[in-house]
Amino acid sequence: MTESPESRAMALRLAALSHPARIEILKRLSASACCSCREVVDHLDLAQSTVSQHLKVLVDAGLVRFEADRQRSRYAVDHSALAGVSASLTDLVNSCCPSFSPKRQD
Repeated sequence: MTESPESRAMALRLAALSHPARIEILKRLSASACCSCREVVDHLDLAQSTVSQHLKVLVDAGLVRFEADRQRSRYAVDHSALAGVSASLTDLVNSCCPSFSPKRQD
């Protein structure tokens, strides 16, 4: 079986979303323009090292942007990448299960 680059990218992003802590981290990051790891830790009941590992997974999947700063690194949701996951998943459902697809209203 040959996998397309699009399928690999989608699988990577869906895998990154497959952990409840990473979903909570995305919610926290979405609440402001950007956050430091410490700010995320302050809102979640997780160790700093755990949050750092989860942030790395999200960054590697392209769902979160990372900006290095001398004092504190900053993280922000990549809204276009997250919207792309939604669109790809909708396309997949529409192609695999057309009878279950919601009707689009244009």
